[in-house]
Amino acid sequence: MTKKYDLVLWGATGFTGQIVAAYLARHYGTELSWAIAGRNAHKLDGVRRTLGNIHPEFASLPLLVGDSQDRASLDEIVRQTRVIISAVGPYALYGTPLVATCVAHGVDYCDITGEVPWIRQNVVDFQAQARETGARIVHCCGFDSIPSDLGVLLLQDTARERYGRSCQAIQYYLLSSRGGFSGGTVASLLNLLEKARSDRDLRRVLADPYTLVPKHPGPRQEDQTSARWDADIQSWTAPFIMATINTRIVHRSNYLLGYRYGEQFRYGECMRMGAGLVNGRLSAHAFSTGFKLFTRLATVGAARRILEKTVLPAPGKGPSEETRNNGYFKVLLLGKTSNRQGQPITLRAEISGQGDPGYNETAKMLAESAVCLALDKEIPQQGGILTPAAAMGQRLIGRLRAAKMTFSVEG
Repeated sequence: MTKKYDLVLWGATGFTGQIVAAYLARHYGTELSWAIAGRNAHKLDGVRRTLGNIHPEFASLPLLVGDSQDRASLDEIVRQTRVIISAVGPYALYGTPLVATCVAHGVDYCDITGEVPWIRQNVVDFQAQARETGARIVHCCGFDSIPSDLGVLLLQDTARERYGRSCQAIQYYLLSSRGGFSGGTVASLLNLLEKARSDRDLRRVLADPYTLVPKHPGPRQEDQTSARWDADIQSWTAPFIMATINTRIVHRSNYLLGYRYGEQFRYGECMRMGAGLVNGRLSAHAFSTGFKLFTRLATVGAARRILEKTVLPAPGKGPSEETRNNGYFKVLLLGKTSNRQGQPITLRAEISGQGDPGYNETAKMLAESAVCLALDKEIPQQGGILTPAAAMGQRLIGRLRAAKMTFSVEG
């Protein structure tokens, strides 16, 4: 069936949605047939006028109005396009009707959620139907979890090509970054922490690195929760807040790819803090303690309200364009395998981006994921609740390299 649009951006009036819209306008112009969508026609028109400053043609960009609680309006939007980009969170509160509509119509979908329990529920509710209709539902197409997911895929493909076997273990290190969390990301995190406080089953789901894998055959793992000395990089490390999302996506990719990384594959994530006593050990312990304190305070009503008013960004808010442009991130992944003679081998992959990871680079990754789903026929066509690596793999790495993200491997 011929579609009117290659893609539709749902939530274009939000802070991240506007950045995604501007990226599409600047980098794809009229190469794509696309539209912006949301609840408020007046606000959508404001976004359209801003896009018209990038190129006059976008002053007449199509606007589609709908409501996540109105299935008929979602049907009308979704049936017109090949791909839906969703920039509306918290996804557990607002995202399910749109996913259900895309699955029903066999339309591809991508988002930037980091809400693992919601993804898990989507697997339960929609995996079988999405395989039948051919809808590729791809979650976590931002800083959560593309550097992790595609970085592991790159290392594993390189290991098999060079040494004939996969890496038995890979460790991710956030080496450096400058940027912040969006208000939507914070709202999602606080919503999740609040629910977990009184829900023991949810706490178990959050703590399990294999929660997105039906029956994991390999060794059990736990996330790093305290300061550690890491001999491989000769540095102190601290827990990485996004590990509780990224590790789950990486293990689901391994499952979806038929355990291409091996059934005994191990994966973990952390932050590099430094080698010295002051810059390393003390900062690692201080960060670990502060993170535990934050997660506890965020579940207490009065403390949460103080955090929301004084520290955390509100939904729909974010830093200036100048601040976002001055952001960056640099990630190292170390993979351990052996060559055909049985000698140990360590491969190093570096992934980096020049832009705030939570805003500019996330918008770039989300936009490129949508374009990949819409235009690239070489990627797998099988529907389901997927991951970036399983759905788009090396083709998306190529697009992101062309968009000036770094993906490199040594070893």
